[in-house]
Amino acid sequence: MDLSSPKVQLVESHLFSVLTFVALFSFTCVGDMAKAQDLSRQDEIFWRTNEDKSITWDITTEKRLPHDDNIEMSGSLVSGIIRYNVDKARQVQIRRDVIFPQLRKYSKSNESMYRAYLRSEYNDDILPVITIAEKKYETGVLDSVRIRGKIAFYFKEMDGISVIRSFFPSMEKRCFVEKWTLINTGKKPQSLRIGATELKQEEVGWQGIYHRKIVTDAQDKVTILPGDKYEFGIYFTATQNDEPQATASFAEVEHQRDLFLDSVSNNLILKSPDKIINTLFFFSKIRAAESIFRSRLGLVHSPGGGSYYVGIWANDQAEYSGPFFSYLGYQKGVQAAMNAYRIFQSNIPKDGGKIWASFELDVTFPFGEYDRGDAAMIAYGATHFLLASGDREKANEIWPLVNWCLEYSRKRVTSEGIVASESDELEGRFPAGSANLSTSSLYYGALIQAARLAKAMGKPASLVAGYNARAQKLAQAIEKYFGAKMDDLDTYRYYKENATLRSWICMPLVVGLNKRKNGTLDALFDRLWSANGVLTELKKEEGRPKVFWDRGTLYAFRGAFKAGAADRALERLLSYSATRLTGFRVPYVVEAWPENGMVHLSAESALYCRIFTEGLLGLEPTSFNTLLLQPNLPAKWDYIELKNVMAFNTAIDVYVKREGDKLRLKVIQKGKVLSEKVIANNARISVAVK
Repeated sequence: MDLSSPKVQLVESHLFSVLTFVALFSFTCVGDMAKAQDLSRQDEIFWRTNEDKSITWDITTEKRLPHDDNIEMSGSLVSGIIRYNVDKARQVQIRRDVIFPQLRKYSKSNESMYRAYLRSEYNDDILPVITIAEKKYETGVLDSVRIRGKIAFYFKEMDGISVIRSFFPSMEKRCFVEKWTLINTGKKPQSLRIGATELKQEEVGWQGIYHRKIVTDAQDKVTILPGDKYEFGIYFTATQNDEPQATASFAEVEHQRDLFLDSVSNNLILKSPDKIINTLFFFSKIRAAESIFRSRLGLVHSPGGGSYYVGIWANDQAEYSGPFFSYLGYQKGVQAAMNAYRIFQSNIPKDGGKIWASFELDVTFPFGEYDRGDAAMIAYGATHFLLASGDREKANEIWPLVNWCLEYSRKRVTSEGIVASESDELEGRFPAGSANLSTSSLYYGALIQAARLAKAMGKPASLVAGYNARAQKLAQAIEKYFGAKMDDLDTYRYYKENATLRSWICMPLVVGLNKRKNGTLDALFDRLWSANGVLTELKKEEGRPKVFWDRGTLYAFRGAFKAGAADRALERLLSYSATRLTGFRVPYVVEAWPENGMVHLSAESALYCRIFTEGLLGLEPTSFNTLLLQPNLPAKWDYIELKNVMAFNTAIDVYVKREGDKLRLKVIQKGKVLSEKVIANNARISVAVK
């Protein structure tokens, strides 16, 4: 295929397209897994942080080549995973995995292990050819890479021209953009010719005929004056049936992306003494908020990662990201959280059976072979979200879901007083017995929050008292059933037959059960700790892979700070954050290894932010306008600030500053001081928001 001609067209058959995709994706997964095996050691730092909360990788002095990585960026109708490999000669190869989540190729998600989204991967063969003085122009060696909600590759000057290649999605259209910036670094005008590549693909899908198109808006002839620049875009678009082709300029698409980045930048602003933590917190807001997709039932938040789109999960959305969006104040996130709870509520089983773990395929196809404790997950997340939102109407609407989930869990309580479930969120990857610590802990936390919510809603006092009584009884049962000496530590067994330390023993700390705090922290931050955080399980056998799921680590940090172990938690958090933001696999927290090659699922980023809201600051909503704060400032830090926290549908600022051996805690709402007190570290105070 000669792409140097002014216009090249390629129309693929359905069979060829599918086979090409399968081959490319198989290659990608194998490559990513091989990379992940190197990544598992995480013993070197590649990147640096910048004042504008971006990160940069300087290639000019890099000695650790070759190196490859990838980053996902999403809008409501498109997601793109940019995979890049830099070889020893500092040449970069870029592959674009462009995904159109709403355009499905099958009617059931289990008919394809990759859920059959319309997607294809493209290498640099699709690029238009640039010529200078009848000679094909080649970009110079790579100089650096910069990430801040977009990824940009900067190239050394070649033939008087330096190049910047940037990638970003449209936030509202089926369009992914690659933007080229050509800069004349010489002293004379430069005349260039740019080929106009057009590539078309067509195939039959679930909703009819899908049309994909790649096109550039570059001019055929361009003259760039010294010190000036010329920019053009390459657009990856898709339509279905007779739908009009998406039209946009790279400037328009980039402007909308920048507006999105500004919107998440201006709310829930963390300021701590550590630059890496501040930057990773900002990046986590981006990843958590961008992965929101249109569905026939409205906006829904989805994990992404190349596999999970236009669907909701009881853990990722109901438990992890829903409460986070109430604090971020990103209205699309709030809408997506409400839609998730509405979808679960509209699918409450009529026969008393388990609720489905997720809904996919434009949120119509249910999934869930086992009861993973999903009712407890949903109740724990929904009660927190509804309290923090401070919206009585939302609470009245979603209360039937909360009530059903609590009653379902109550009916699953065993004779030993703990909650039975067939599995947990790891869905059989690791044994969980017939009753696991995570499900019972989540049910306990849900009961505490449900009591607060019921009281705020004006429910009968007997109901509030009943929830609190059930919670206290469950706390005693958790201690009796799960409390154990494990590996010579006073901590928890994860299930009755459990003989190994597990990461989810952190869950009692997360919900405020601290009786076995010291032994549990020893298990998490010493025995189970690795360069990538807390291992999922401690196995003594040689050669067994060290599996980790970041969500376990993120919950462990939250629980440790909440339990008052700030110094110990900070030491590990600093190491972990530097690894995730500036190491081999950047710039977000990940799902797992070796499964899925450490993909950047979005809800995990929400969990990173919740380390600070609910962990370090100990924020707990107690009604529609009151909250508890229990700041736990590490000895190495003199202050922490969290501005524009959108609690109760209003913005508050929380300032914590060390004064001798005490802390000055100040809470401000719209310039007015709501509370200012000097308290002991880890002391708890209540604040009323007006």
